[in-house]
Amino acid sequence: QVRLVESGGGLVQPGGSLRLSCAASGSRLSIYTTFWYRQAPGKPRELLATITPGGSTTYKSSVKGRFIISRDNLNDTVDLQMNNLKPEDTAVYYCNTPMATGDYWGQGTQVTVSS
Repeated sequence: QVRLVESGGGLVQPGGSLRLSCAASGSRLSIYTTFWYRQAPGKPRELLATITPGGSTTYKSSVKGRFIISRDNLNDTVDLQMNNLKPEDTAVYYCNTPMATGDYWGQGTQVTVSS
């Protein structure tokens, strides 16, 4: 059974930073492309960033230059470093990895940007 678990969310002031982490049990993230999404209340889920097994990355334009997706191969996690956070970044953040055995999502971690 594959499970994804996100961690690292919380409350942060505008301009602050958070680092989210996505870990998997039952499989290895390092051999799959992993995506970070977010969903704000009343809005559709949106794709923020992608990282391939080879380390190639892509970003949604509104977070490019502020968010960095990376792999920690030692711990087999995919992390999302979020800098210069804005109130509009408030959302539940999810990681997603399509694998040979299915399309897996974490339960989400809440990020709230507020003063």
